[in-house]
Amino acid sequence: MADYVLSCCSTADLSKEYFTTRDIKYVCFHFELGGTEYLDDLGTSVPPAELYRRMVAGEGTKTSQVPVKEYEDLFEESLSQGKDVIHLTLSSGISGSYNSACIARDEMQEKYPDRKIYVIDSLAASSGYGLLVDAAADRRDEGMNIDDLYTWIEENKLRIHHWFFSTDLTFYIRGGRVSKTAGFIGTIMNICPLLNVSNEGKLIPREKIRTKKKVIRRIVDLMRENADNGTDYTGKCFISQSESMDDAKAVADLIEAEFPKLDGKVQIYPIGATIGSHTGPGTVALFFFGKKREN
Repeated sequence: MADYVLSCCSTADLSKEYFTTRDIKYVCFHFELGGTEYLDDLGTSVPPAELYRRMVAGEGTKTSQVPVKEYEDLFEESLSQGKDVIHLTLSSGISGSYNSACIARDEMQEKYPDRKIYVIDSLAASSGYGLLVDAAADRRDEGMNIDDLYTWIEENKLRIHHWFFSTDLTFYIRGGRVSKTAGFIGTIMNICPLLNVSNEGKLIPREKIRTKKKVIRRIVDLMRENADNGTDYTGKCFISQSESMDDAKAVADLIEAEFPKLDGKVQIYPIGATIGSHTGPGTVALFFFGKKREN
């Protein structure tokens, strides 16, 4: 058993069962829905289906990062038991959580000067962030020490590819990621925007593709172009989705057919409340290891 604790935030969009099984600690983001504050606690307080139903019905959402005090509490739980800590945060390109975690680290380091506390900016989001955490857990379980794991994560985090599309532009328009004019035209012309996460951890629009069938094909083609060893890819593949399970399964079926050496089946998770508050329903995101992201 490792002499350190691996942790992350709920925005890694994995399941409660997953975190328990893999012995990974997590801290929850906060969000508001219809004026009431909730924890983004992997769907326990507000199940994904309810979240999106209420959003579509017109209830407003707001999200907020983890307070410094809650990071301190997370770290102290392990430090007080004589365990070192390695914590991965949601990308600094879309959240200030990395800075908050660093403040908490510095506070805890003064209190526990003999313990190691590593905080890593994942430069990743949703289940792409989760895929990086999963890879870290694999190496921890293989016996990698905390210093080597920290180095491995820093050297490999930009190898996580995020490609995602949406068949519903409503909440991209509301959030200002798509202009009203572009959104109106896109809806009329049945355009599904294709986005990814840059090497700075920011969400970047990349292509405008007409029809869902074509964008599903394109996202699989992008995995073939970018994944380690192309269709001989032997790593894991995660998908997250917001009330788009049929589309997510369509992507997964194509990947499992075209990448026969995958490490297990494609794993599909719901997009949690923090990320989902910005995407709304209709988003499918694909994650895998590949060539280093450079833009």
